[in-house]
Amino acid sequence: MNLIEGAMGIVLIHPPVSKPSEPPAGLARLAGSLKLHGIDCTMIDANREILLNRNGDVAAVQDTWTRRAERNYKRHIHLLSQWSGYADHARYTRAVSDLNRVLDAAAGTAGASMSLADYQDSDLSPVRSRDLVRAAEQPERNPFYAYFSRRLFEVLDQEGPHLIGFSLNYLSQALSTFAMMGLVRRLAPRIHIVLGGSLVTSWMSRPEKLPAFEGLVDELVAGPGEERLVRLAGAVPRTEPGPPDYTSLFASPYLAPGRILPYSASSGCYWNRCTFCPERFEKTGYAGRPPRQVIQELQTLIEQSDPILIHLLDNAVSPALLRTIAEHPLPLAWYGFARVGSELADPDFCRALKRAGCVMLQLGLESGDQAVLEALDKGIHLEEVRRALTNLKDSGIATYAYFLFGTPAENLASARRTMAFVRENAHLLDYLNLAVFNLPAASPEALSLETFDFSEADLSLYKGFIHPQGWERGVVRQFLDKEFKREKVIAAILRRDPPVFTSNHAPLCVMARRRPISR
Repeated sequence: MNLIEGAMGIVLIHPPVSKPSEPPAGLARLAGSLKLHGIDCTMIDANREILLNRNGDVAAVQDTWTRRAERNYKRHIHLLSQWSGYADHARYTRAVSDLNRVLDAAAGTAGASMSLADYQDSDLSPVRSRDLVRAAEQPERNPFYAYFSRRLFEVLDQEGPHLIGFSLNYLSQALSTFAMMGLVRRLAPRIHIVLGGSLVTSWMSRPEKLPAFEGLVDELVAGPGEERLVRLAGAVPRTEPGPPDYTSLFASPYLAPGRILPYSASSGCYWNRCTFCPERFEKTGYAGRPPRQVIQELQTLIEQSDPILIHLLDNAVSPALLRTIAEHPLPLAWYGFARVGSELADPDFCRALKRAGCVMLQLGLESGDQAVLEALDKGIHLEEVRRALTNLKDSGIATYAYFLFGTPAENLASARRTMAFVRENAHLLDYLNLAVFNLPAASPEALSLETFDFSEADLSLYKGFIHPQGWERGVVRQFLDKEFKREKVIAAILRRDPPVFTSNHAPLCVMARRRPISR
């Protein structure tokens, strides 16, 4: 089916709300693939346009904090566009807090709550299909309607697209995505609407059939959408996708002191064994680009966009790519997820990574109890973790460690062993992320547990479960709040975390503190 008859026939949209610190990689990948086939498209980062260009939304609000925050909105945006905004944690926190205050006050007039990373409606749920349909039928009730009604009318009038693709990756985008699709369908009923993105992929991987949203969505796409989009444009997809195209996205600034280049060297996870991991039962599969090709593409993208930081988006950067980067250093700072293994346990290798530009590594450690790690099939050993953390600290590479509480294999005793591990290694950890386990509804392991539905949400990706050891969510949260987070050295690490943006801004804070002070 060939829908596109001329240039500018495709519009790709990244809806609100997600962290506006870097351009959406999904849109750039789609645009790059289309460009490789000689097909133009228009990319719209509606999230960035909305969150970073607000004017007088809450002028009528009377409380002092909100009025002050509204007055300083553009000043805070400017501060977080400078390195100085990341060198002082107190100033950074104040700026983010005030920005959130303005956004939430503006959304509150529509019965919603909002921040720089989230959007929730008091009446509609993003995990109920009937609520998504209501959002499409009543786009005027969305707090972003004033923006997207004008923007969509402008695009339809000036571009005359035959196809509009929406990239839905987070629950915080779902209601606004459907509101925008509803308005497109109202204004231009014949336009072909395609809905894809990682959240759509997860919905479509569940055993229950995803509603087709007939009359609203013409096509739902699971997984990478490059090939399907190229076919819709009437071309035959090439074997290899083209490099991402950030040209138009980088035309406007994001909330960072320079351009951050997000880049995926692979899809799926090369380990692909962790218990309860969606990558396994969604059958994503692992596909990695040749490391030398990755280096070449990154060099080209760096020359084109002049970024200050590379964000490697892989679920875990493969050892082969890490070795290649160490041998062929990148000309600027980079960060991403990595698994703890023999490479990071080697001090010489960590020093080589530092020389190659690595500023921070995100490590999914999950637990400080070896028995829990083995039950989760993490494939990591605590002694190796200690060596890796020591090597990274000695090399000057920051660490952002992730711990998961409440898994079926854990109990209070093992959670306390995790607390002891973090306490003993606190001097080696720069940042911490603490999460309470959610049971993926489609996980094969869920069949061995007594489960229940959280609510009527037919699109929920998770189920409640009766913990086999009585380590229920409420008890887990109580342990974290009243015991774990009150440990002095742990609390000090948690206070360093950049609010809202967390790991997206953490490497910027590290880099800002290491920059020479200007006189």
